[in-house]
Amino acid sequence: MSNYRRVQIPGGTFFFTVKTEQNAPIFAEQQFAALLGEVVREVMQLWPFELNAIVLLPDHLHAIWSLPPGDMDYPKRWGWLKKEFTKRYLELGGQEQSTSTSRKRYRRRGVWQRRYWEHTIADDADFETHFDYVHWNPVKHKYVSCPVDWPYSSFHRWVAKGVYEKDWGCGHKVPLAIKQSAQDFGE
Repeated sequence: MSNYRRVQIPGGTFFFTVKTEQNAPIFAEQQFAALLGEVVREVMQLWPFELNAIVLLPDHLHAIWSLPPGDMDYPKRWGWLKKEFTKRYLELGGQEQSTSTSRKRYRRRGVWQRRYWEHTIADDADFETHFDYVHWNPVKHKYVSCPVDWPYSSFHRWVAKGVYEKDWGCGHKVPLAIKQSAQDFGE
């Protein structure tokens, strides 16, 4: 068994990649994308944090969270979010992927991959690279040719605030900050 540990820095900022089980395109259905948004807002009410950026693709999401000073418990938030989403998703008729006997023994459902990928943001340049990656991800996966065309993204909020130009990241050309980074984004 691997000795798997997560970095937990009180008040830290973290980049996450969270995937569905067997890359099932759960969020291709608008009702399930909306359900995830509802559950994210609820977890933010229970255990506040700043949602700096998010993009939801059919089979995974990327997000950047900043936790409050002294708080380092993002695993609790993700655990609750995944559990609550799964419960409601199945109640709405969502289909889970097949699970192994071992997973069934531990009461794991076939909706989310068991683990998620996390990266502790080190500095402003690291934040900017991951921030851009989140917003450019639908272009990377060839769902759209411009980030502005993807509905499930915080990109629209940041355009409204003047952080991005509306045509930023258009085409399949990798934005410079992402190209210069050797960082694995968990995909």
